[in-house]
Formats: sequence, C-alpha cells, structure tokens
Amino acid sequence: MDTSKIEAKEGKRLTPRALLYRFCRDRKGVAAIEFAALAIPFFLLLFAILESCVAFAAQQVMANATFDIARQFRTGQLRPDDLNEGSLRDMLCARMSVLVSDGCPGLEVDLRAYDTFEEAARLRIKYTPGGDIDTSDFRVEPGDALSKNMLRVFYRWPVMTDFMRKSMSNLPDGKTLLFSTTAWQNEPF
Repeated sequence: MDTSKIEAKEGKRLTPRALLYRFCRDRKGVAAIEFAALAIPFFLLLFAILESCVAFAAQQVMANATFDIARQFRTGQLRPDDLNEGSLRDMLCARMSVLVSDGCPGLEVDLRAYDTFEEAARLRIKYTPGGDIDTSDFRVEPGDALSKNMLRVFYRWPVMTDFMRKSMSNLPDGKTLLFSTTAWQNEPF
C-alpha cells in the first residue's frame, strides 16, 4: 500500500497536502480542540485563585483570633497568672477551628512583655538552617497592668493543591507560613 497517497471515497487519491487542507478547513470538533488547549491554563488559574482565597481566609481568621485574645489581656479579662502556653494555644485554636485541623498542628505562639514599644518592634523572626521558623526562644510571659505586650501567632498552613505546592509554599515542607501579631499596653486593671 502506498502511504504517500490516500484514496478518497470517490476513488480519487489524495496527496498529504490535500489531506492537510481538508483537515484545516473542517470545523467539526473545533470547540473540543480549543477547550483542550485552554483547559490546563484555566484550571491552573482556578486552583491558584481558590488556594489563595482559602489561605487568605485562614490568615484573617487567625488575625481575628489574635486580636480577640489580645483585647482580653488588655482589658484584664485574662490575667497573667491564669495563663500558660498550653491554655493560650488552646484559646487560639478554639477560635481558629473553623479552618484548621483538630489540635491546630503547626500553631506557634509567642507572648512577651516589653519595657517600650520600640523594644517590641526590634523583635525579628528567626529561621532554622532548613528554612523553617525557629521557635526555640518562643515563650508565654504576659505583663501585668500597664505593661506593654506583644502577641505573635504563627501557623504552618498546608497548601492543598499538589501542583500548586511548589509555587505557593514558603516553608521547606510545602506549607505556607501564616503570621499575625499585635502589640498593646494593658489597662490599669
């Protein structure tokens, strides 16, 4: 069988050039071909938008929880003697439970009292050699009445979409670091 020419229905032989012309002229299945060409970028964009929206919502929930706990310290509803790292973590986790896993794995808290706000502003995030946050100096030491305090909350948010993990994560284990902080001066309680 001659592969350079193909026989048409009428018995005529078609050259490869004629076949290519017929293929380009035929409009059957154009929508399917166009969808196939555009589906991958469309779904990548869609998943990136969804992933970003969910991470932003988690960031906002965490910020609201941080500000709520800080307000309770500021007004004296929570006293330094009533608090330890576990109870502070549990209070934050309860307020974030709508978007995070049970037990809030990856949640880190740091609450300290300072002499001045300038001293609190100098505190920086430290990283381990592997690229994760260094939590070795985190502590929970709130101040008494009229003290200046700062609460920092970190959460290692898992990127849910596998193919987006490399581009959207900023921690070495494929997670994104969410961060919230607030500083205040306690009222005279």
